[in-house]
Amino acid sequence: MNPLILIPARMAASRLPDKPLADIGGVPMIVRAWRQAVLSGLPVAVAAGDREIVDAIVSAGGVAVLTDPDLPSGSDRIRAALEAIDTDGRHDAVINLQGDMPFADPGLARACADLLAAEPACDIATLIAPEADASDRSNPDVVKAVVAMGEGERHGRALYFTRSTLFGDGPVWRHIGLYGYRRAALERFCAAPPSPLELREKLEQLRALEMGLQIWAAVIDEAPLSVDNPDDLAAARALA
Repeated sequence: MNPLILIPARMAASRLPDKPLADIGGVPMIVRAWRQAVLSGLPVAVAAGDREIVDAIVSAGGVAVLTDPDLPSGSDRIRAALEAIDTDGRHDAVINLQGDMPFADPGLARACADLLAAEPACDIATLIAPEADASDRSNPDVVKAVVAMGEGERHGRALYFTRSTLFGDGPVWRHIGLYGYRRAALERFCAAPPSPLELREKLEQLRALEMGLQIWAAVIDEAPLSVDNPDDLAAARALA
């Protein structure tokens, strides 16, 4: 496979306005995320919804594509960027990394690419991690993945994703919002309207499941820090 990493980013954010340019140790957050992605060894570009983000990435020596700021989701943004920079279809897989994970291990992108390569039935690859705290189980902000996976296995097919508390004993897997798409799957996904379960849970990956696309998930040991609010930003600055 010939994967390409795309990082969607836009300035509008309800809980943390101008988040991509938030200063973390003297470096804009989106630049830190881009640098981590570059360390994976895969080609990387930022799919930007605003000129300020493009300028920050280009100034750091990277590649950024300006996309329509009114696109409804990060998936739509990476599809638009892919069409702009890869018109001849050289890249058959796209890794969607999040611009608000400034310290994400470069191996996470590789894990998604490897899962796509290992499982021919996998349309979309993603990642899961063990719950960090017992409170994760009932926290609606923590998305839980229900995965068909035997004891000791490190990847399996995702059956559902939910914000609800899961019933019964057994591990609770925390979903990490990174995705690897086969190019055809990304195009199918973006062409479809939001699905009923997606709207109900506010989780766009449920659209893929309702469409019949297969999502597979690989286990990682720990969820990377995601900056979603001012407290998260303070934690990131403490790490810089």
